[in-house]
Formats: sequence, C-alpha cells, structure tokens
Amino acid sequence: MEIINQIKHRLDEAGLKATHPRIVVLKELTASNEHPSAESIYEGLKEDNPSISLGSVYRVLDVLVDAGLIQRVLVRSGSKRYDANMSPHGHLYCLKTDKIQDFYDEELYELINEFFKKKRIKNFKISEIKLRVNGELIDPEEGISFI
Repeated sequence: MEIINQIKHRLDEAGLKATHPRIVVLKELTASNEHPSAESIYEGLKEDNPSISLGSVYRVLDVLVDAGLIQRVLVRSGSKRYDANMSPHGHLYCLKTDKIQDFYDEELYELINEFFKKKRIKNFKISEIKLRVNGELIDPEEGISFI
C-alpha cells in the first residue's frame, strides 16, 4: 500500500489526477528492472486489470512523459521504451538484444557539462544531457557490469 501512496503523491505533485490506469501503469513501470515497452507494461497489467487496454497504456505513458514523471527511451528499431528512473544516468544499449542498462557516473557528467561550459555555444541553452552508449553484449547471458 505504501508504494500506491507514493505514486498517488507523485501524480498529485505533477498536477495529475490519480486515476486507476495511471497508478497501475506507473506502479508496473516503477517495479520493473527493465526499460519496458508499452506492450510489455500492458502484458504485465492485463490479467489483474482487464478493463485497461493497450491504447490506455499508451495514453497514460504519454501523459506521464509530458508530466516529467517518466522518460521515453528510443531504441534503434524506432520503438519506444520507458524508464521511471528520473535521476541523472545514462544507458548502455545492446544493438543485438535491445537490452538497456542504466549506468551512473557523476564524473563523466561533470566532464560533459564542463566541456559545454568551455565551448560556450551561442544561441543554444542546454536543458538536459542524455547519454546512450551503443554496443553489443559479448555474452548476453552474463549481462553488463562495471569493473
């Protein structure tokens, strides 16, 4: 029940009504260790929430992205995946498997920010820096880890 209250609070803070579809979609996404597609989220919800359609899931995700509660992550195929983790982080993306893994490196983001401060780009204000590193898992069974 605690997670439901936290989700309701987040929706309220974003100025959104805490509807059942918004609550369950955000709960499903928040509980995921993956970066699921709308279809994956729908598959995880439909048994316990038969009144929610795939179209509803897409609409809820769009509202949550627009409200800044989640982010959309585009993959090479052009499909959309979603991430409830709004803290500063990058993504490692496997071109073979479509797997996405978060990575955190404050030092790297500081270097990137300093780089752009030094370059002093005219007529352009950076609002956000997103970093995605594309590559291929050497052993897809092992996953990604940092040494």
